[in-house]
Amino acid sequence: MMEAAQGRPWSDLQPELLGLVLSRLPSLADRVRLRAVCHPWRSNSLQQPLPLPFPWLTLPNGTFFSIPGSEVHRMPVPNGASCRGSIDNWLFLIHSDDECTLMNPFSKSMLELPNLATVRQREVHYQSNPEQFLYKLVAPSPLDSSPDSLVAALIIGDGIMKTLCVSQPPIVTCSFRFNMRPLPGLLDVAFLDGKLYVLSGSGKLYILEFCKNLGSNSNIKSIIDDYGDFLDMPECFPRKKIYMLKFYLVECGGGLLVVKRFIRVMGPFPRDDPFGNTQTAGFDVLKADLHSNPCQWRRISELGGHALFVGQHGSKSLPATECCGSQEDCIYFIFYHPPPKFSPNPFYGWCVQHEKWEDHAIDVSDCSTCT
Repeated sequence: MMEAAQGRPWSDLQPELLGLVLSRLPSLADRVRLRAVCHPWRSNSLQQPLPLPFPWLTLPNGTFFSIPGSEVHRMPVPNGASCRGSIDNWLFLIHSDDECTLMNPFSKSMLELPNLATVRQREVHYQSNPEQFLYKLVAPSPLDSSPDSLVAALIIGDGIMKTLCVSQPPIVTCSFRFNMRPLPGLLDVAFLDGKLYVLSGSGKLYILEFCKNLGSNSNIKSIIDDYGDFLDMPECFPRKKIYMLKFYLVECGGGLLVVKRFIRVMGPFPRDDPFGNTQTAGFDVLKADLHSNPCQWRRISELGGHALFVGQHGSKSLPATECCGSQEDCIYFIFYHPPPKFSPNPFYGWCVQHEKWEDHAIDVSDCSTCT
């Protein structure tokens, strides 16, 4: 009687088949788990051309949320350090001695941002609760391939003050501190073609022009003064409803987009959770027309096959065909409940209609009813 044929061990799985399995795993965590099974799988997987994994979304507490796996991940950081944001594959760390660094959790490479620590310490002096600071970092090119790239850090305190710090690791830094002037209600920043753009609360777009030496004076130039479609509300929104607005500035397909997120107020606010009775009602996307005269914002209805990932700590666009598990012309986001602000009114902010600081809740009474 013939003995049953012996099966080959899983460690001998052909690299081509391993690549097919990996290409169907949108979750970065699942890819890491697969590579950890055995040494042959790890070495063979590194040789496979793979689509980008589905990006993790940064949560305010320094953890990361994986949409495909519905999992929250915490990346290991050095002792005494806390993760306060991220940029691409790099974590933004604040250490116990207040030093600021960027760390790649996979290669363990570090980039120092020493002067950013000085700027942060100055802001701590002006703010009541530095633990509630938000940090958004952007760069004109991937730091993995350009470690000497510019890095812009937007520091958002617990009041209306914001500081934009532009660094070129490891030592060159310049900073801009905004309240009412020169940029009222600074909302967001993004790089496009190596240039840094700034969105103000009035819907105006500025460009920051840097000298070769960042320590020299930099120029702030207005690009869009015409509101265009910036102040318009989508016609499909119900009438006489109250909405809050969140804005995200993001480079997409060689253009510059503003994503407006409408947060609908559903009822009275619980005393212990002012955002408990709210929900995201929809989005409006505008593109900066930088070729018209004058330049202006124009509403768009599709994203050119891209997927957008927007959040408090950073926003990014990726071609959906290059990002495993994402859908084209979709916006991925997390509903973020902010901590108490400097003002007791959680909606206190820059009013784009009246161009002044006031209650940031907007009553959309002129919109047509959805059918």
